[in-house]
Amino acid sequence: MAAQGPILEVRRLSKNFGGVRAVHEVSFTLRRGEFLGVIGPNGSGKTTLVNLITGFVKPSSGSVFFKGAEITGKAPYKIAGLGLARTFQMVRLFYNLPAYKNVIIPLCSPRVKRLRGGKYGEKDDAAIDILDDMGFERDSFVPYKPAGSLPHGYLKRLDLARALALRPELLILDELFSGMSMSEVASTLPIIERLNQEGLTIVMIEHRLKELFRVVDRVLVLNFGMKIAEGTPSEVMESDAVKSAYLGIEVDVEAQAG
Repeated sequence: MAAQGPILEVRRLSKNFGGVRAVHEVSFTLRRGEFLGVIGPNGSGKTTLVNLITGFVKPSSGSVFFKGAEITGKAPYKIAGLGLARTFQMVRLFYNLPAYKNVIIPLCSPRVKRLRGGKYGEKDDAAIDILDDMGFERDSFVPYKPAGSLPHGYLKRLDLARALALRPELLILDELFSGMSMSEVASTLPIIERLNQEGLTIVMIEHRLKELFRVVDRVLVLNFGMKIAEGTPSEVMESDAVKSAYLGIEVDVEAQAG
């Protein structure tokens, strides 16, 4: 059950790239503990919206508030330091480093030191613990292999582990399941669900609607950069605007959502 009080407020956020309107006056509020899904056809502005919220792109207009403080246009590292972490559709890792050392880097952040009472603690063990929670068998060689040698599913979970190492209050997942096999999705979905049940607020962009709708509380739908629907999964899939947006993009949206 989501706690009262917003953790994130997006107010009429817009971004234009030259003559292209990528995001247009999108507004929504996210409560603490809530799990929000963001869906829409390819090119609908989902990743741009995430980039605007997390500081990787500066908005043309509008504002973003995190925990009541405005973060519009702040640098990504400052936003991450406040407790808002994200993953990337195309993972950004140090491929030559062992997997566990990719997790040590965020464990060395000022945020983690502050939350640990001025001490970093034993970083190697902490990194292995996080990877073990993500399905990296701690007694195997996998956590010690160079990230670049790992299969795609492991890379996605490594990106998730790095975000979780920051001990975020809000986690944004940008198409975490992209490129994963069905078995990889099936093993990763319970991890995401458990994180939310433990109190982590999550925003998840995803094209796999059936899996997404199993875990989210609410769905926001974008098309051509605009919010066209918001509500429970069943409510948004009844929207004529949503059905029209997906026509030709998904063979049968309602079947995928069932």
